[in-house]
Amino acid sequence: MTDSNWNVFAPSALSGRRALVTGAGQGVGERLAVALAAAGASVTVNDIALDRAEKVASQIGGSANAASCDVTDLASVQEMFDAGGPWDIVVNNAGNAGASARLGLTPFAQSDPASWAAPIDVNLRGVMNVTFAALPGMVAQQWGRLITIVSDAGRFGDAGLAAYAGAKAGAAGFVRSIARENGRHGICVNAVALGSISAGDRDPRDAETIAKQVRAYPIRRLGTPEDVAGIVVLLASDASAWITGQTIPVNGGYSSAL
Repeated sequence: MTDSNWNVFAPSALSGRRALVTGAGQGVGERLAVALAAAGASVTVNDIALDRAEKVASQIGGSANAASCDVTDLASVQEMFDAGGPWDIVVNNAGNAGASARLGLTPFAQSDPASWAAPIDVNLRGVMNVTFAALPGMVAQQWGRLITIVSDAGRFGDAGLAAYAGAKAGAAGFVRSIARENGRHGICVNAVALGSISAGDRDPRDAETIAKQVRAYPIRRLGTPEDVAGIVVLLASDASAWITGQTIPVNGGYSSAL
């Protein structure tokens, strides 16, 4: 590794690497796709809505392209990999907070069991599907970076978000197992646990709710998609060659890690 490889934010840091970001048609995923491209990767922007993915890919320009699939459907995921893969770097970003994101926090005992499926299917099964499709190519080339976006809800256990927290905690546990199984192949597998991220104009929370949440953060603001990009670019690079099986919080201090 040359000294230049250690500047993970240089335009050449990911040169020659192909990256896929799921759920990248907006929000955090969009920013991650932009950041990986800025570091030199050839990026595929994935979203369940092809028009969103195409818009982001067009904005990135260069070698960026768009691909659509439903991450909860393994056949759909495999079709995307057969058409465009393999990818060196795969970011499992697609997520779903379920009804709680729209309707507010609901104690589990009062929840509708039908509402459990969406967060579990996307946040856990979706991660498993994409990882299953990504691994053969990474094993074949003996190099890979798998990065999964989880949530501090899964580390801290936020009340009113039990199904979502359980799915995200499950994804983090899944990451640890995949890291143990694949480290010998030069594949690093990590999770990034986010605190509450502002969705800007798309944010369903009112000002009072946001103000209450902000008081729980030592850094007195919600996170932004830009706050997430740095650690993901690092984990996607050669500089992370001895980091695997970790869940790294990016959370404004909401909860601490030993």
